[in-house]
Amino acid sequence: MRDALARAMERPLTPVHDAPSALPSASDATAAAAPRPGAAAVETTDVLVVGGGPGGSTVATLLARRGWRVVLLEKARHPRFHIGESLLPMNMPILKRLGVYEQVAAIGVRKLGADFPLDATRYNTFRFSRALDPKADHAFQVRRADFDQLLFAHARGAGVDAREGVRVLRVALPAAEDGTATVDAVGEDGTALRFEARHVVDASGRDAFLGGKLGLKRKNPVHQSAAVFSHYRGVARRPGEDAGNITVQRFEHGWMWLIPLPDDVMSVGAVCYPEYLKTRRGDTEGFLQRTLESVPAVAARMAGAERVAPVHVTGNYSYTCTRMTGPGWTLVGDAYAFLDPIFSSGVFLAMHGAERAADLVDASLRAPATAPRLRRRFERDLKRGLDEFSWFITRFNAPAVRELFRKPRNAWQIEQAVIAMLAGDVFDAPRVRRRLRAFRVLYGITALGRLRESFGNWRRRRRQRTVEIVDETLQRDGS
Repeated sequence: MRDALARAMERPLTPVHDAPSALPSASDATAAAAPRPGAAAVETTDVLVVGGGPGGSTVATLLARRGWRVVLLEKARHPRFHIGESLLPMNMPILKRLGVYEQVAAIGVRKLGADFPLDATRYNTFRFSRALDPKADHAFQVRRADFDQLLFAHARGAGVDAREGVRVLRVALPAAEDGTATVDAVGEDGTALRFEARHVVDASGRDAFLGGKLGLKRKNPVHQSAAVFSHYRGVARRPGEDAGNITVQRFEHGWMWLIPLPDDVMSVGAVCYPEYLKTRRGDTEGFLQRTLESVPAVAARMAGAERVAPVHVTGNYSYTCTRMTGPGWTLVGDAYAFLDPIFSSGVFLAMHGAERAADLVDASLRAPATAPRLRRRFERDLKRGLDEFSWFITRFNAPAVRELFRKPRNAWQIEQAVIAMLAGDVFDAPRVRRRLRAFRVLYGITALGRLRESFGNWRRRRRQRTVEIVDETLQRDGS
């Protein structure tokens, strides 16, 4: 079976050009409206990166440092609003390797852990310093508009040809490792652009540009959720050193986040079952307010708070692409998979994947014959870490996980391994992964003891597969 999979991974893809997208995106709409830029002068580069978020800026910076010519195209202009403001401790070594740690520290709120409320007044705090083999004891909460702009500017300073306001329309991919991709794009003023690149990195975020064009994108079959959120000023923070921590609050219809940001601003949102979100009946602002007020612990902290940003909705957003790489192309971050943000893994996964992608692209360009083997290893290693987050995410609201998080047990350092997972340390950490397997055994035993509740939760989650939320109010940006 492994040999069959390896052979399948090496089959060349047909160049996509105007192939229909599996899921419509803003890129498709623009492509339909804009003239085909066939007369554009061709610019050549070694690597073209689609998407100027954390993943795109990171991979572009690292490849430029290794001497490659890199073009980075971002459809919007920085600063632009983006959700996903909570970083993980495993982001810290990456920020230091990029050389931006101090700049990020200057715009962020220090985060020492995550808390999970037990009731209206009590909560468990999982401090990152208690993780198994901790690599860092803190992270930061950041406004993504500022964070993304910082990384994009840093990429430009590293020698990347970084352009804003340029939307990619079409990509024709090579059929062989040593081939050339053709990328058509258009500027804000309608100027047609064409590039030839030896490798294309898709870091387009939830647009999942290549995943859609190649028909690789699949909705998560076991986990469907939708989110409604905004920013508030005047929300009560935790006391003392816990003031910068993220709060993850379960409630009847999903879970809520409270993320402290600079200037007394708090990002507050609810990730809900789609069937619950559909009950808002057009009153999104009132729906969010009523949802937050329904949980005493959250309502108490928000007493007197003022909303300072629009209310956004985004729905049915968990998905994975069936492939991560191919001859001349690589997917990074949300362009490959988007998980429920419950453990704040999005930015870390994008930047970690970008570092690994930079190694892959660099080695493949220098020795194309080694690319198939390197691509298989790249996919295997990243999927292994993603699986750790995904397992917890799909079961977070299960009665058994609620029980285990309420009464954490550190036998055989299992609690410390869970904290390591919350810190993002799941890729090069076999000791952590072994103990997470033990946690799964505890989960199974606990679920058997609460069989009726577990079955009810499974049935409710299964119903969400058929509920669609299509009226998104959040613009999707690159990762």
